[in-house]
Amino acid sequence: MSNGPPTLRRKIRRFIGQSWLRAFGWKVDGGPPDVKKAVVVAAPHTSNWDFPFTVAVAYAMDLEISWLGKHTLFQGIHGPFFKWMGGIAVDRRSRNNLVDQVVEILNSHDDLLLIVPPEGTRSVTSRWKTGFYYIAVGAKVPVILGFLDFEKKAGGLGHVFWPTGNIESDWEQIREFYRDIKGKHPERMSEIRLQAE
Repeated sequence: MSNGPPTLRRKIRRFIGQSWLRAFGWKVDGGPPDVKKAVVVAAPHTSNWDFPFTVAVAYAMDLEISWLGKHTLFQGIHGPFFKWMGGIAVDRRSRNNLVDQVVEILNSHDDLLLIVPPEGTRSVTSRWKTGFYYIAVGAKVPVILGFLDFEKKAGGLGHVFWPTGNIESDWEQIREFYRDIKGKHPERMSEIRLQAE
């Protein structure tokens, strides 16, 4: 989340984000959240285009966002660039599971909007992964429902809620929010359901 007067870096990033969206005829729907730390759901995820549009929307909103990447992605000459883009390395070989690792990351920051695509893939799957939900529960942070609607050419941050720990009840809020939002490839959109459903 941005704080204080805009720096040159932030002005440049905002210009880039606004220019990208304008070039494709897109608009930002909604404004910055009123929380400093949260898990941000990035959905639907159906295309390689999702990442640049997500970044463009965040830049246009003057938001500092972070995302998770396999630790090997940050090795070599590309590492500094991915970190500059907000990437955070996670090690899937660690004895701690991924949810625990990310909870520790959130707990170590005062300001962190962490983007997580619950589908985990651009291909259609039978259900969403629930890791983002349990990360928010473990770190005691809210969930922000972010979206890219390719049909309406709009992206932004929508509903903000604090997970209750009752995932079945909270899942209904999530399902209702995304009901009419269309990804670039709607046929690849995964069902927003729990494993037991």
